Parts: sequence; C-alpha cells; structure tokens
Amino acid sequence: MEAEERVVLLNDDGKPTGTARKVEVHHEHTPLHLAFSCHVFDEQGRILMTRRALSKITWPGVWTNSFCGHPGPDETIEAAVRRRATQELGLEISEISPLLPDFRYTAIDASGIVENEVCPVFTARAVSDLTPNPLEIAEHVWADPQAVKVAVLATPWAFSPWFVEQIDALAATQESPWVA
Repeated sequence: MEAEERVVLLNDDGKPTGTARKVEVHHEHTPLHLAFSCHVFDEQGRILMTRRALSKITWPGVWTNSFCGHPGPDETIEAAVRRRATQELGLEISEISPLLPDFRYTAIDASGIVENEVCPVFTARAVSDLTPNPLEIAEHVWADPQAVKVAVLATPWAFSPWFVEQIDALAATQESPWVA
C-alpha cells in the first residue's frame, strides 16, 4: 500500500513548520506550503504543455506547464520533480535546472479552493516517450514556447493561474526559454 502523501507547511518566511496530509491542505483557507512546477522541453526546444484532467479538484481542464507537485517532508525537490514526472507523465527527465527559484503565488479557483504555495519553477529535458496518467492529464502537446506565450497573453483564462504568473515573471529574465 502506498504511503499517504504529505506536504511541507511553511511560515511566511518560507521556513518549514510541519507537515499536513495533501488531501486536507487545499481548501478555502489553504496554509502556505511547498510545491514546484516544471517546464519540460524536448530536443527541438518545444515545451510540453498539459491539460489538467477533468477530474482534478482545482482548475480541471485548464492548460498548464508540463507538471507540478509537492515534495514530501524528507524528499529533495529534485527527487520530487523526477517522481512526479514519472507519476503524471510516465516520463524520464534530465537536466533539471531552476528557472524561478523564489516563485510564490496565491490563486483562488472558481470552486473557492485556494492555492497558496512557495513553488520553485524548474526546466528539464525529456529523455523518454510519454505515457500520461489520465487521472492527472487530459491532453498534452509539444509546443513552440513563443506561440504558448502569445496564447497565454491573449487568453490567460484558458491557462492555470500559476502558469500565467510564471510567464509574467519570466518576461523579465534574459535566461529564459520564453524570451525570443
């Protein structure tokens, strides 16, 4: 039997204060906790965009970055990134690198559930084929990063709020795959 997933709770300074069961954390008063986002690229420089499964509790059916997750209490973020790549996408990755190490956001879903996360953003390189988990991913596409950026600017409501904020934050950096 798989162990119950726990998330790392944080204080306002981003320091760990304890843990909580993942299933009990996301609600209308979500405590600040640790997460991560990953933007996966292929050899042609395309980004893997995923559409969240319709069964997801928050933001079902919206397009987002390649995958996200929460590191466990005794897990490094890099190990968590590799674990979630396998769990969500059946994907092996390499070249995990921080893109926005201090990213933090709060967003409220139409259902009233709040996301409240310190969420470092990483890039990675795909080194295997995908076999997406249908409980996590409804659709996926490899896309040109500049075309995605244009789509996010034109229709931000079609994308996860964290991805929209990440694109905004990346616009200010010169080391981003999102800068033309």
